[in-house]
Amino acid sequence: MAEFFRKKKKICQMCAGKSVDYKDPEILRKYINEKGKILPRRVTGACSKHQRHIAREIKRARMIALLPFSK
Repeated sequence: MAEFFRKKKKICQMCAGKSVDYKDPEILRKYINEKGKILPRRVTGACSKHQRHIAREIKRARMIALLPFSK
């Protein structure tokens, strides 16, 4: 019989008090994969409001060449 484990619900890091800014590429690298794509909400654990904020900050960092568009 297969046992099912409940996954621990991820909490949004921004709701918990951390901030994401386009000027800090090290923090933004946690939200993109090795190919440079933005990770989805189900992977990052962010709420929808903050996921949109993360995407906007990643796009800003790409435009001023702090993050690559692709690898």
